[in-house]
Amino acid sequence: MAPDAAGTQAASLRIAVLDRDSGFIQVLSKRLDRLAWEHRVLASPVPPDQVVSMRLSALVVDLTVLGPQAWGWLERVCEALPELGIVVCTGPSTVAQRVRGLRLGADDWITKPCHPEEVIARVQSVVRRRRRSTSRTETQPILAGEVEIRSDRFQAFVGERSIDLTRREFELIELLAAAEGRVLEREEIYSRLWGYTMVRGDRSVDVFVRKLRQKLEKASPDWRYIHTHFGIGYRFAAESVEVVDPGDVPSSVPPEWRPLDRDRTARADARGAGDQRELARAHQQDQFTAPAL
Repeated sequence: MAPDAAGTQAASLRIAVLDRDSGFIQVLSKRLDRLAWEHRVLASPVPPDQVVSMRLSALVVDLTVLGPQAWGWLERVCEALPELGIVVCTGPSTVAQRVRGLRLGADDWITKPCHPEEVIARVQSVVRRRRRSTSRTETQPILAGEVEIRSDRFQAFVGERSIDLTRREFELIELLAAAEGRVLEREEIYSRLWGYTMVRGDRSVDVFVRKLRQKLEKASPDWRYIHTHFGIGYRFAAESVEVVDPGDVPSSVPPEWRPLDRDRTARADARGAGDQRELARAHQQDQFTAPAL
């Protein structure tokens, strides 16, 4: 599979291009060949049932090829194939036309003249969003202790009560829980949630883990969910907290084996949350870097 412009491996897709601009088609086709994408050119509109049989990942369409039937054809295809990514790539248009196309079901709109690389990037983005949406819809809830994690709703629940999580906090619990007990290193968590390599000394992961842990323990106090592996990262596993009076434990029992002293833990959490500047910076990053749906 050929690398894309950024030097990364581009996933192979199957697309159709409905267009009659020979120059544009020639340049775009060469680029698609380099990516090893399956593609075909349609010189005229085909019935929606034929589009279904093509089993496409995406459709790039120039509405001027369709003439007066453009809107009706677009609407029928969108209704017949709600999972198909559709990118309109056409000449200059009005705001009303772009709005109408998007409301009929098109996922994106590009105005010609445009660079083939932009078309490819838009197609990849549309397909990625579609797959992410389908994956979330089909994903079963994750149950751990008293917590139910619902990816399709971007929420976690204890019973009927929703835990008040930010977008980044939900992505964090979803990532940790999906690891099924495996320890995730801080660097891996950072790269998967923020999308780039963690800078040395950045404690954003620790801050968000601490806030998430506090919310989970407040909502479900009889369970512990996030476990720290010092110098490595974090592990998600629901473990019941046995309430035992520390005074009843023999002095011969080592401190690390003693039952959890919740008051002591609460004091430690309060001390850990004392760095307000660090927390403010991390939450600001959460607001500005969360991916759009």
